[in-house]
Amino acid sequence: MIKKILFSFFRQFLFWIVFFNFTRLVFVVYHLRLILVEKIPLSEILLIPLNAFHLDLATACYMMLIPFLILLVQSVYSPKWINWINKVYTAILCFAYALTAAGEMGIYSEWKTKLTYKVIKYLSHPSEIYNSSETGIFYLLLLLFLFMFLSGYIAYLKFFAVEIIREKRNIWFSIIFFLVTPPLMFIGLRGGVQQIPINQSESFFSKYNIVNVTAVNNFFNLYISIFENLPNFNHDPYVFMNQAKAKNLIREIYTVKKDTTISILKTPKPNIVILIMESWSADLMEDLGGEPGITPEFKKLERNGILFDQIYAPGSRSEQGMACIFSGFPAHPVSSITVQPDKYVKLPSLPKTLQKDGYSTSFYFGGQLIYGNIKSYIYFNEFDKIMEGSDFPSSIPRGKLGIHDEYTLGYQLDELGKQKQPFFSALFTVSTHSPWDQPFKKPLAWGDNEHEYINAAYYTDHCLGEYFEKASQQPWFNNTLFIIVADHSHNSYRNWHPQSKEYHKIPLLFYGNVIRDEFRGKRWNKLGNQQDIAATLLAQLGIDHKKFSWSKDLFNPYTADFAYYSTEDGAGWIRPNAYFSFDAGPNYYHFLEIPPEIKDSILREGKAFLQGVFGEYLGD
Repeated sequence: MIKKILFSFFRQFLFWIVFFNFTRLVFVVYHLRLILVEKIPLSEILLIPLNAFHLDLATACYMMLIPFLILLVQSVYSPKWINWINKVYTAILCFAYALTAAGEMGIYSEWKTKLTYKVIKYLSHPSEIYNSSETGIFYLLLLLFLFMFLSGYIAYLKFFAVEIIREKRNIWFSIIFFLVTPPLMFIGLRGGVQQIPINQSESFFSKYNIVNVTAVNNFFNLYISIFENLPNFNHDPYVFMNQAKAKNLIREIYTVKKDTTISILKTPKPNIVILIMESWSADLMEDLGGEPGITPEFKKLERNGILFDQIYAPGSRSEQGMACIFSGFPAHPVSSITVQPDKYVKLPSLPKTLQKDGYSTSFYFGGQLIYGNIKSYIYFNEFDKIMEGSDFPSSIPRGKLGIHDEYTLGYQLDELGKQKQPFFSALFTVSTHSPWDQPFKKPLAWGDNEHEYINAAYYTDHCLGEYFEKASQQPWFNNTLFIIVADHSHNSYRNWHPQSKEYHKIPLLFYGNVIRDEFRGKRWNKLGNQQDIAATLLAQLGIDHKKFSWSKDLFNPYTADFAYYSTEDGAGWIRPNAYFSFDAGPNYYHFLEIPPEIKDSILREGKAFLQGVFGEYLGD
């Protein structure tokens, strides 16, 4: 009995891993012509099962929850009919998985993504699915679905199913099986014991989209897509006015009298380095209203750069900040666009735009990019080189969350000398995130509840000082524009209300000898957001930025002064001398500081902006 129970469990587990890869093989064969056209190396195709394994393992753990309960019952009570419950359950899942696999074959040519929550909408109108597809393709996919389902299920019955019949019971085995198996399955379904649970990013490894799409498990991706969009299945919670009116208001906000810019650079095509500072609040900088002494190296950099002193983070999570910086797309409530590949593939890309202008690109992060599905989004941006924690030499010191900032910054600095110029390189720091285990003294004895946070910022600031001291000795330094910006803000020793504008204020500094002398040491007080970096930078380079429709040029004196930030159920809107923050559900205003004569127009603007951003996020 013991042997058969364990044998049945592991064989059924193995079946799902095999079946997942069988459907992938069919997907690859179906799209073989496209693979040949894109000249995808065979080595990339052969690596798919290996890179898919962890996500497949997690999915299989979810799918084995019911069989585990069935086998647990059979360990003490095993009539023959219970075996049929397991077989029927497996047949249903085989049917559903084969259906998703066939569906993805049909949609990839059009959407370039995996199947998403939209399938729920379409299933309510099956005739539209048939009418919108070519008849020949529809029946071919139907045949492939039946082939995958029947082949998989027959293989299960013949090679993987184990009959459990009445035999002598072993109560001790049942107890051990009950106590040991669930924790192991829990570890498997969350992808291990690491801090961040597994997500689609785990399977991304290639610069070819179809390779990554093939590697991501169908069921896992569909579950994430449905979970992220479940609150919005029946309605858009952020519709405050007629859609046409909202679009007109947004158009008015972004309309400029003159498409021009103030040129701040000595050269039209400098190298560009973006340093994305984890959780840096404006309260860390003395010249942005913070207490002195936390970031003295940053203060030194200000003397040779342009400090933007009215910049706000639209989101509160790292993955939201990435979409703002690299795609010029504002964060929004409920979810993050980077979590859903079917949505972010429609966004513009700053790295791709620069690549077309001759730039080589790279991205460095000392932690795990799996957080917030950032890894898959970074791969979408097609950086020439991508390095996360596991890609760095094992000899480099690291803490619980990843490689300490001094080593990541130093590594990037060494690599930049080898990168083809002009280059665009981004680095995301990690040390100003808990658990604050940086290898450095903690000299700041104040800060109360944020004592650890400000000391972590002091450490990263110290690393910045060393970084720029070494960078200034490099031959490419004088032709390089450095952009230092936070991914999002963080609670500070001032303990601002999380809905307040002060809480969301962040630093943005343009720095380098490539900046014209008359602009160095200047403060720029234009209201803006992270998503404005794209248009601002591209305008300086003379590159068209119209596709970055949510981004405005901060150096264009004709662009409007405004900033926006999202909250869990609403948004904040900032204009010169006016601002509000509200939750849409209860229609509650946390802050409402608007002169009476412009109150209605300011409220309409802010709500129209939120409506427009979320509407584009939801859009098919």
